[in-house]
Amino acid sequence: MLKTLLARRPADPGETGREAAAFGNIPGTAVENRRQLLVKLAWMSLWMVYLVYPVKDLTSGRHSTAATAAGAIGLTVFLVAYVGLVAIRSTKADGWWGKYPPVALMLAIAVAASFGLGEAWLTLFTYTSVCVAVVLPPRLGLLGVVTLTAITVAVALLSHADRDTLAAIALPCLLGGLAMTGLQRLIATMRELREARAAVAELAASEERLRLARDLHDLLGHSLSLITIKSELAGRFMDADKAAEARAQVADIEQVARQSLIDVREAVTGFRRLTLAVELAAARTALTASRITLEADPAIAEDRPGLGGEEAGALAWALREAVTNIVRHGVGASVCTVTLDETWEADGARYAVLDVADDGRGPGKAGPGNGLTGLDERLATVGGHLETGPGPRGKGFRLRAHVPLSPTVR
Repeated sequence: MLKTLLARRPADPGETGREAAAFGNIPGTAVENRRQLLVKLAWMSLWMVYLVYPVKDLTSGRHSTAATAAGAIGLTVFLVAYVGLVAIRSTKADGWWGKYPPVALMLAIAVAASFGLGEAWLTLFTYTSVCVAVVLPPRLGLLGVVTLTAITVAVALLSHADRDTLAAIALPCLLGGLAMTGLQRLIATMRELREARAAVAELAASEERLRLARDLHDLLGHSLSLITIKSELAGRFMDADKAAEARAQVADIEQVARQSLIDVREAVTGFRRLTLAVELAAARTALTASRITLEADPAIAEDRPGLGGEEAGALAWALREAVTNIVRHGVGASVCTVTLDETWEADGARYAVLDVADDGRGPGKAGPGNGLTGLDERLATVGGHLETGPGPRGKGFRLRAHVPLSPTVR
């Protein structure tokens, strides 16, 4: 059953590659496997403690055998509907109509059990209220919870429940439903934020592609036009037996072609050079997909006085390498902090310092890998250096990349 539900769940872009998070899931994200669904059901089962009242009523012996059997069957069906609704909500699209019948069944059982077996069964309305808040659209969730609370009060009065029981049931029914309504709005906001982050990363990459296309158009458009004109002119000189003039045009064509090749290489080099803006957006997407929260000042992506293009590119490489290490090896990490500051070194030079740290278990006794070694070499080419070690308070892993700032620009 679980395998079938998971096989039919809607695809969620940007939510793949999460082996490290197989035992949990963030609210609002799609459940990816049976293990995550079972974990979610296990957490949800903690709230079943409030069903002790109807269970105690069934085992009290004050009902007939038929009534006890009917109550046990009704409670079992109620639980199956409740758990089934959780599974449906975790594996189906929000607009799927199949989420409404379980709630209607739960409401019918709550009403029938309260009238037939007594006030102890009014507890079922609290679970039903929470489910109503979950399945209804946000604009109708509040109205649905208030309506169900009114039904609960009416059933309690008609079943002659005392005032203390009425207050003890109606208040959790209302507050639980309202809390779940707020949680649904929060989940919707979280989903929109994830989509916005993915869109920002895609836009940043698209902007770089557009810049390359624009530069190539400007470079090659002029050069190829000039080559075409000079080729035609060389052909005419050859037809007129003007070998010297034709040879001069061919030499010009060769020079223009060589310069075009240099310009294209420079343009492509600029395109390949990483930027902090693009890497910060990519880092946010990668960390979010790995269930790790990124805490970073958006000003990191802005231009910093004195920070040249090569130095900024080296910091971008450092950010990429640090995030890659966290995603691959940051066991237990839940938060990644990224800061960009300035410092004065002992030699009197001013440096920009990119600091990336996580709160995981750290690298253990393993030495630096090829990625960190290559990053140290890359930083050295621009006059910088790399520092690695334990994170704040000895937890996790910390990477600090230093690159020099221009002393003439402040």
